[in-house]
Amino acid sequence: MASFSWSGVFPALLTPFDKDENIDLSLFGTNLEAQIAAGADGVIIGGSLGEASTLLNDEKKELLLYAKNIAPAGFPVLVNIAEQRTRDAVNLAIDAEASGASGLMLLPPMRYRSDDAETVAFFRAVAASTSLPIMIYNNPVDYKIDVTLDMFEELSAHENIQAVKESTRDITNITRMINRFDKRFSILCGVDTIALEALVSGADGWVAGLTDAFPRETVAIFRLVKAGKIKEALDIYRWFMPLLELDIHPKLVQYIKLAAASTGIGSEYVRAPRQILHGDERIRVQHIIDKALANRPLLPDYMNL
Repeated sequence: MASFSWSGVFPALLTPFDKDENIDLSLFGTNLEAQIAAGADGVIIGGSLGEASTLLNDEKKELLLYAKNIAPAGFPVLVNIAEQRTRDAVNLAIDAEASGASGLMLLPPMRYRSDDAETVAFFRAVAASTSLPIMIYNNPVDYKIDVTLDMFEELSAHENIQAVKESTRDITNITRMINRFDKRFSILCGVDTIALEALVSGADGWVAGLTDAFPRETVAIFRLVKAGKIKEALDIYRWFMPLLELDIHPKLVQYIKLAAASTGIGSEYVRAPRQILHGDERIRVQHIIDKALANRPLLPDYMNL
């Protein structure tokens, strides 16, 4: 079984497009290289921020192969699975492994609100189809399915289900997971606006969104917290918060793409039905980004902590 450490910052990568909605692989590479240079510990392709619902499976594979060609040997490149049919999820997992993915992020079934038994069966089917390490994405706020502690108890029989992207918005759930399972499951925070709190509470990592525009600041916060330098991390985090709040809006893709364009490592183009921002909304979001850029903090030497 392939393995790596579920620890650190794992950017949920954007999928850059050109004005005709074609994938811009060159710009994708530019952003990926910025994440690696900043000290990211792995990346995730085709998540919500990657506009998974508009990507063809062949395009996800293209992004995976391109990323593996750029990333240094051993650098984890994960593929997101967000399918409505179990067979499709299984086939995507098999193809991802054959194409060189390092691991998977796995959502519950899409569209249909499966009950606990159906959700566990879905996860088990995918886990049984691959040797890749799997991170379950637990986000009942957006996807309406809560992966409970009892469900994780059932899933613990699968050795390759190793981590959870914790997006319940309930910080105490981290303590509940640790109390119940100790170190059986790695915990990665999936909500930018509570990342520092989650890390202090014992989360092992951070599946980050605003890292797509501000990779160094994101990794700095993580490493400072883990080094016990909470005051230094908090100073950056407070500066970062107006930007981090862009991650919890229905238009998080457009907002974060605008931020990435503003820092030179992305573009605003999206795929329909999404549309680029315009009017007062664009002015408001751009103001948040510009104010942050004007006051961008001087970072400590976080790479050597």
